[in-house]
Amino acid sequence: MVTGDAWEEAVALARAHPTLAVGLHLVLAAGRAVLPPAEIPLLLDRKGHLHSSPTLAGLLLQFHSKARRQARREIRAQLERFRGTGLGLSQVDGHLHLHVHPVVIEALADLARELDIPAVRLPHEEPGLAAELDGGRAGSKPLWSAVFAALRRRAVPRLEAAGVAVADCVYGLHFTGRLDEAYFLSLVPRISSDWTEIYCHPAFPNVSDSESGLGEAGLRELAALVSPRVRAAIDASGLTLTDSREAAAARRVFSATSPKPGTTPPGRARM
Repeated sequence: MVTGDAWEEAVALARAHPTLAVGLHLVLAAGRAVLPPAEIPLLLDRKGHLHSSPTLAGLLLQFHSKARRQARREIRAQLERFRGTGLGLSQVDGHLHLHVHPVVIEALADLARELDIPAVRLPHEEPGLAAELDGGRAGSKPLWSAVFAALRRRAVPRLEAAGVAVADCVYGLHFTGRLDEAYFLSLVPRISSDWTEIYCHPAFPNVSDSESGLGEAGLRELAALVSPRVRAAIDASGLTLTDSREAAAARRVFSATSPKPGTTPPGRARM
């Protein structure tokens, strides 16, 4: 988040660890904007913050032409602030998943080549597998899976036409705050896609953090991600750890060489 309280510290940490892949977490709701209020008044509440409701933000983008134009300017401003850090952009995703809105996808596709966007996260997780990993508790998983699947079907052709790559599957969406070692050990052997992304929030608890509210769950996810047992399961499954920019480059090479059906591109999985 280039408008987050600690974004400058995050940039400094990323520069100190140049092998770390860093992406832009685009914020169009429940946060702060880059542009001044006078330039994007329709996107802001009375306090000058982006609307707290992603539903309201999404409706404005869908039905208000001036709001769409203002959102496009804010999207560009956040991408340009990221570029100004000098860090390489690994991918773009979005706060509260508002980046999958068709208007935002169109803006990202239009800016992709100019601002070097290699990949965009599009949530996609099979509801059957999600329910199985969750002990058969389906809950609202089928509904949200259907919504994200519809948005994905519309977004993929537009993004790929702009040279932006998209992972085949993004796991963890239905388990926010509940990913632990047992989840990963159950999931990893079931991964079959060429490019898989794991959606998670590893963190240290911070009582002043009002954004995630994950608390101790962030520690559990962190422990799972550095677990020797999880790493052994990844190695045993023949998966390769990589980042979105590398996976996107491998996919472009794979497509350009027109391999035989059924073969697997390099950089098989991202976690």
